Amino acid sequence: MAELEPSAWLADEWARQLTGVLAAMTGDSPSITFAPSELAAKEFDPGSGDLFWWEQHFSLAPDALAWIGASTRTWEEIGNSVLRSAGVEDDDQENIRSTYLEIVNQTLSGLAGAVSGRVRKEVSCAEGRQAAPTASAGGSTRSFEITLGELTLPLVAVFSTALANLPDAPNPTPAKPAPAAATDSAAAESQNNKSIDLLLDVELPVSISFGRAQLPLKDVIKLTTGSIVELNRALSEPVEVIVNNCVIARGEVVVVEGNYGIRIKQVISRQERLRTLS
Repeated sequence: MAELEPSAWLADEWARQLTGVLAAMTGDSPSITFAPSELAAKEFDPGSGDLFWWEQHFSLAPDALAWIGASTRTWEEIGNSVLRSAGVEDDDQENIRSTYLEIVNQTLSGLAGAVSGRVRKEVSCAEGRQAAPTASAGGSTRSFEITLGELTLPLVAVFSTALANLPDAPNPTPAKPAPAAATDSAAAESQNNKSIDLLLDVELPVSISFGRAQLPLKDVIKLTTGSIVELNRALSEPVEVIVNNCVIARGEVVVVEGNYGIRIKQVISRQERLRTLS
């Protein structure tokens, strides 16, 4: 299979990141397509229309930038979809836009990781800001369409020249003897990887919450075998999966070979996870 040229690869990779993040946040699998060719300058004016722009700088180079542009309808629908999936009804525009930006930031962080693999050096995201691309941004401009449920939502991504001119996927090169300093660096990196592997074996308590109840002490001391305590959760409501005192998911109770289990139905957003800790 032929390798995509760099600007098409960036568009494809960002679409893949956006698909994964939206699927995790909403529980739906969106369909995302992008323009097969770049938009010409005459087809695109970043200063026109009702676009909300987010600018992200990458550590690859001083002028390695990406801009994501969304109409008011697009960012509102994406933000609301995520909040509704978390069981939150919120009409506050700032909260909706913050939720949309959380999605954008996660996709751009994922793109930075993919770029790191392509150029074979660590690339990270600096702090982003609200800003539109300038006329001199150059690079590559692609239009995207997201099909989320019954909605079709447009987005625009602009990649600066420094980002759009990534080298092609590198071919393996013969190994050369490393100087002492490089050997030390490789040893340190190997040690870091081993440290991460150790963390992967750390055990965390996992519990399932069927519901909660508050009782006066006088009622607690009256509890006997056969007493029924009413919980604050209906039978049809999902139970909560709690890891290290933080709610991370919701699901339904199932029976597997005579044992109780949980089928995960929803992985909750980072914002809601933070709320469960408070």
